Amino acid sequence: MTRIAAATYPLDWFDGWPDYEAKMRGWVSEAAGAGADILLFPEYGAMELASLSGVDPADLDAATAAVADNMACATGILSDLARAHGVHVVAPSGPVRAGDALINRAHFLWPDGRIGHQDKQIMTPWEISPWRVAGHGPLRLFDTDHGRIAILVCYDCEFPLLARKVTEAGADLILVPSATETVAGYHRVRIGAMARALEGQCFTAMASVTGPYPIEAVDVSHGAGGIFCPPDVGLPETGIVACGALDKAGWTYGDIDLAALTRVREEGGVRLRADWPLQEGRQLERP
Repeated sequence: MTRIAAATYPLDWFDGWPDYEAKMRGWVSEAAGAGADILLFPEYGAMELASLSGVDPADLDAATAAVADNMACATGILSDLARAHGVHVVAPSGPVRAGDALINRAHFLWPDGRIGHQDKQIMTPWEISPWRVAGHGPLRLFDTDHGRIAILVCYDCEFPLLARKVTEAGADLILVPSATETVAGYHRVRIGAMARALEGQCFTAMASVTGPYPIEAVDVSHGAGGIFCPPDVGLPETGIVACGALDKAGWTYGDIDLAALTRVREEGGVRLRADWPLQEGRQLERP
């Protein structure tokens, strides 16, 4: 059994790095103390790093540059915490530079100190303009003691062919860090995560940013943590393993059993993972 902790995460304004370290230490130690094996922080949770550089929050370009400059240090802090507590962590994602491109990167941290990352693939209209964030890099799988894990950042989970790529490669769990400014946006991501669990006969989990913040990119956010599954034999009939209350800050915990996925894929009422290719080659006839 694997326990996932999915964050509903408020952004803070820090006076210095010790304040940031204290916040992250508190969040990680709380989840680890509750028995969590995998901790999922949200998309653009790293935007609070701008406060550590003393920038004007009304200047989005300056705030973005400050976050990119501070990401390496923040990732190191969380990597140390992952090792200290023996947990896997998806760190809060944020903007980084890759050559001339501005990209949205989520780091995956192993308890042995290894650090990987997944870049967001498909941008929302606002990310494209005015923010000028670009999709980047390949999809990746992260091998762990808790199965093979993929990350689809927010909007990416609303595209079934991205999820199909990782499930065909063997993903058992898809993690979805998200940031949504409306309740409708939260539900789009949640519905996407639940649909991907159904189609791929895998587990999915989402984390969300919540609350106001003085930087335009995350000025208002709504969401909740959640863990989802294919609704089939031996698993919750609703497809919901656990779901937090909307905009209530804190962790949502859910326990998942990879053996249950094997039973569903082999003995469940449907075989969506295996039957996916049956869609191909169908002809459309117009009356």
